[in-house]
Amino acid sequence: MDMVGYVADSENGIPTSCPCGGTIIHEVRGKDDYDTLPGKRFFTCKNYEADGLHYRQPWVIGVEEHIERLSKCLEEVEMEIKWMPELTKQIERLEAEVKDLTVQVDNLNGEVYNLSVQVADLEKLCFD
Repeated sequence: MDMVGYVADSENGIPTSCPCGGTIIHEVRGKDDYDTLPGKRFFTCKNYEADGLHYRQPWVIGVEEHIERLSKCLEEVEMEIKWMPELTKQIERLEAEVKDLTVQVDNLNGEVYNLSVQVADLEKLCFD
């Protein structure tokens, strides 16, 4: 019984394979005497049995759920695109700051070198 529940809970969107490992086929229901919706389409496991352990999902529901998921992804991407100009400005500011800091580090390295030369000169004067 647990497996039937797991299969039912996992059935969302457009299925690509069944929990049994079977491939999904696109089934179109034919005209039967009792059928009020001939031509109704399903995503069905090729090993389908009406035991609750295989997928047989109406096409409309699978496509609708898939579109909902794609819409959510699209909204997330739109938000990222919306913030892209601000992030680009921040990156440009940080790059400019890095350039300024690099110049300052180079200047400090030069000063350290000059000081080390002066110390060496003073040591020569003091110890000679």
